Amino acid sequence: MGGDDDYLDKSPAAGRMGKAAEYLVAASSILATGGELNVSTSLVDDEGVDLVFHRRGSSATLAVQVKARMSTGSQVRQGRLMAFVRAQTFQPRGNLDLLFIAVEVKEASIMAAWLIPSETFSTMVGEPNNQGRFRFSASIKLESKDRWTPYRVPGVELPQRILDRLAELEQGERSRELG
Repeated sequence: MGGDDDYLDKSPAAGRMGKAAEYLVAASSILATGGELNVSTSLVDDEGVDLVFHRRGSSATLAVQVKARMSTGSQVRQGRLMAFVRAQTFQPRGNLDLLFIAVEVKEASIMAAWLIPSETFSTMVGEPNNQGRFRFSASIKLESKDRWTPYRVPGVELPQRILDRLAELEQGERSRELG
């Protein structure tokens, strides 16, 4: 496995592919829920938010930072997804999740996904490395039982998991209103 700076060796198309992966998540979420989910995108993601989800008729929102890796990459081909989250822009909070996805390029589909609440990620990942980055590394193999397994979601189930997270946030809003 390479060092922390391997992501710097990305091709000039990497930014384009990453943005396309974000739109893949957004579009498939809207389509798979029959329009119940709506998604907003950021023009600038300097605060670490790529997508903001909300359910039609609800005020709860879920901000999501997306980290995508492509099936054409060597680590994904070896069955591993590794990504880095910059500590400088990472601000854990109840309505922010991190979404790590492996994208099957030829099929334009999500092979594997991990939807992790940012506060949970912050606790599990520990301190940033000496370059100010948190390292996420998980096995793509279905039989794997690494520490991120509880947050793994099959790509086709991701829209429902986002709806579930929004329901949790809505419940929290109702509890605060009543409390």
